[in-house]
This record gives sequence, C-alpha cells and structure tokens, in this order.
Amino acid sequence: MNTASDTSAKTGALAGLRVVDISRILGGPYCGQILGDHGADVIKVEPPQGDDTREWGPPFKEGVAGYYLGLNRNKTGMRLDFSTQAGRDVLMGLLEGADVLIENFKTGTMEKWGMSYEALSQRFPRLVYCRVSGFGADGPLGGLAGYDAAAQALGGIMSVNGEAGGTPLRVGLPVVDMVTGLNAALGIMMALHERESSGQGQFVESTLYDSAVSLLHPHAANWFLNSKRPVLTGNAHPNIYPYDAFPSATVPIFMAVGNDRQFALMSKHLGTTWHEDERFTSAGGRSTNRADLRALMEGALASHDGAKLAEDLMQIGVPCAPILSVDQTLQHPHTAHRGMLVEIGDYRGIGSPIKLGRTPATYRKAPPAKN
Repeated sequence: MNTASDTSAKTGALAGLRVVDISRILGGPYCGQILGDHGADVIKVEPPQGDDTREWGPPFKEGVAGYYLGLNRNKTGMRLDFSTQAGRDVLMGLLEGADVLIENFKTGTMEKWGMSYEALSQRFPRLVYCRVSGFGADGPLGGLAGYDAAAQALGGIMSVNGEAGGTPLRVGLPVVDMVTGLNAALGIMMALHERESSGQGQFVESTLYDSAVSLLHPHAANWFLNSKRPVLTGNAHPNIYPYDAFPSATVPIFMAVGNDRQFALMSKHLGTTWHEDERFTSAGGRSTNRADLRALMEGALASHDGAKLAEDLMQIGVPCAPILSVDQTLQHPHTAHRGMLVEIGDYRGIGSPIKLGRTPATYRKAPPAKN
C-alpha cells in the first residue's frame, strides 16, 4: 500500500511543470491526475457548481462521489466562473506561469470567451494547449458532445463486445474515456519534448472518437484483409484459440493460449494428446476447429479446481487465470506489491501504472474537498 508521500513533487519526473486543468468529467481530469502523480503542479479549476462527477454517486464520502475521487488526486482545487471577466482574468494570471492547459469545453465555448488556442498562444507562446473532446471541432460529427458509451457505440467497440448471437454490449469500464486521457498525456509529453528544441508550445488534441477507433485491433486489421464484418464472439478471440473463458469445478478461468508450444504444454499438463491431433496442431487449425476443441476442454476442466489449475499452468508458461471480481483483484497481494493501492489519510485510490526507476510517482494530495 502506498501512503501519502513526504517526498516533494520536486523529485518527480515532471517536477517544475505547471498544469492548469480546467476540464471536467473523466478524460481531461484523468490526464491531469497522471501528470500530477509524476510531480507536476496541477491546479484543478472547476466551475462554480463543481465538476459534475462530484455528484455521480452513491457512494459518497463527505458529500463527494467516489467517481470524482478516483480522478483528481495530486491537484490543488479552486473554482472560477469563466462567463465573467473576473474569472477569465484569474485564469490569465494562472497561465502566466503555466506550461500546460487542459480543457474539454464544448466546441466554440473557449472561443466565445476569447480563450481559443490561437488567442492564448499569442499571449503565451510556450503554452501547450490540450483539448479533450468527443469528435473534434469539425467534420461530419464535429462539435458534438462526447460520452464514453456513445464513443464505444460509434467507434465499433460495442459491435465486437457481447456473447455470440446476443446483443452488443458496452465494455463495463469507461475504457474510451481513460484511453483518451492517456493519449492526451502522451500528446502533452510529445509537445513538451518538441518545445525543448523549438521554444514553442502547440495545440494537442485527443478525442474519444479517435481513441475508440484506435482500439479496434485486431478487428480492423482483419477487415482490411478479408472485408468480413467482425461478429460477436463473447470471451473468445476472433483469431486464436483456446483464448476464451471456461468453467471448472470451482471458478471460471480464462485460457489465453497463443502459440503451439503453450498449447502442447497445456495439453500435456491435462493428460491429453490434443497437441498431436491434426485438427489442433496449428494455430489456424485450432481456430477453425474451436467448437470441437472447446467441447474437449470443457469435459477435461470439469473436474479441476480452477484456481489451482490456473496457478499450475502459469508456472509452466501457459497464460491462464481465474476470473476475479473487482474486490478480489483489489485485495490480491500482487496488487499491493505492485504499488497499485494508494492511501492519503482516509482517501484510497488506484496507483499509477507508470513506473519510473529514479523518479517514481508520489501521492501527495487527496482530491480537492467539497467547497
């Protein structure tokens, strides 16, 4: 468990970086939290009524929803009304010493306030201006508001997520929002690196739509080759098998067998000769004959303790794992060992997945309190 660090942000990889985060909801705030975890001085500016996600509960802690708490640590909080000149003047003062601005207002809003990238870059030429949006400002969908579920639907993700013959499903995590935040952070880092040589900031854009489309591997690659529309396959992989969930005598497990060597190891460990069966000796054969192979595997696994079998298979190099619930994952000893649990006073959260050897992430501030 990582507890609040006494280590100053001065030791972080982004020490000395000043970020003004005026975004709300998920993608932008997650980007700001990534930068804050690694030492940036992040000022979170909320509208007078606060970030919408403060109300996205239950559960709540002292009137603030867990949804908000999971995205806004390592930030200094304040509230401004940008519809007023006074609020905009305060923002201009914050930007005087800032390196990065993150915003996700509806297209045209920043322009209406006189705070477009073009206007701000004239006054602050070194500023890296990052806009997170749903679809970008122009094009057939330009300017529309962005939401994770809509991006999953329009971006093709739902069409390949669900049981065969069933209804397309939303991935049960805001995966597009979070990848958009990661892409925004990556774009900011690229722009800051380029600024070292040019001395100039630039406009960085990360959209939910682009992020969703970028996640379509291998379905897009398959379609480019065969022009066949991908279909729902449940837990099964469209290209390789056995890459699927299977029942056992105790818990469901996921097999992720990716090559002939792994398949032979699994087959031998289960005491079978499947690896010698001409239907299954190649990856293509196993994929083509997946129904036959699944029937054999279900029969063989029915008598096994799933957790024990998965552990044994992993030990010999076969990717396999029991399917854990969220609480089981959070309580797994490896989660703590990897520094993926954070405590700052009575705040608890998920740690940074970005691990740096000399300048690791630090956890200094709980999310801004309700004010």
